[in-house]
Amino acid sequence: MSNQEVPPWLKEQLERYEQLQQNLQSVLVQKQQVDLEIIEISKALEELNKSADDVKVYKSAGTVMVSSNKADVVKELTESKDLSNTKITVLNKQEERLKESLKEVQEKLDETMKRSTTGLNTQ
Repeated sequence: MSNQEVPPWLKEQLERYEQLQQNLQSVLVQKQQVDLEIIEISKALEELNKSADDVKVYKSAGTVMVSSNKADVVKELTESKDLSNTKITVLNKQEERLKESLKEVQEKLDETMKRSTTGLNTQ
């Protein structure tokens, strides 16, 4: 079977495989970004927990820093960390589904290639 004789359904499977790979790569990048967010938030919370309750705390509000009280900042950071952990859970599920789909498509493509080469060898 030459490249010009690739059936449309096989082309479709190859395109689907490539799309799944791209989607998986995107999910992995998103997971990495969220992991970094969690690390940054954890470090900020750790530093805040080391400081006294009456310490002056600043938080970023766009391009400026504004004064805030420690309890409010801790609460915001904790909520942000919880949200990031939820995002990680969702991304992990997406990653697993994509890996399963990739495996299924890969198996179909492998089977097609085996049948194709077996068919060529018997002729």
